[in-house]
Amino acid sequence: MKKAVSILLVIIFALSLVSASAEGAGKTLVVYYSATGNTEAVAGYIAAATGADTFVLEPVQPYTDEDLDWTNDNSRVCVEHENPDQRAVELVASTVENWADYDTVFIGYPIWWGNASWVLDGFIATNDFTGKTVIPFCTSSSSGLGESGKLLAEAAGTGEWLEGARFQSSVDEADVTAWVEGLGL
Repeated sequence: MKKAVSILLVIIFALSLVSASAEGAGKTLVVYYSATGNTEAVAGYIAAATGADTFVLEPVQPYTDEDLDWTNDNSRVCVEHENPDQRAVELVASTVENWADYDTVFIGYPIWWGNASWVLDGFIATNDFTGKTVIPFCTSSSSGLGESGKLLAEAAGTGEWLEGARFQSSVDEADVTAWVEGLGL
């Protein structure tokens, strides 16, 4: 009888340790801005691979196809690119409910002129990344990641920012999942 009680106590203790570690484990969040749907697709693949929550950065004044026409010098993105003082993009929401619960944050964006879309700037400035592991990812048909992740890390000033990745608009879920698994999180 004593042996059975002892075994039962060991099992209860082990289960309480597993439960406590699960409760204390931070969650993963995928934050992204997607102008044309490419970044949204990659964000969805990352969320599926990690079981993460998602948070979409939505400009109060959304970008239209005409706004995104980088070949038109008078388009919104071209004017903003040439005039950094016009890049302050107001977001529908720039803070995440229960932000403190997340210890890993993927941040996704399209590359604009070799940099992260400035739609992210307000989100980066508003949130404290202390204690968070941050992994940038971007989508682009031709430009690489460049220093976009490094510049976001500098703007944030806090957090452990890892090297990110750039994905083509045609990337498939298996390639994104392999990248996520290779991070060893």
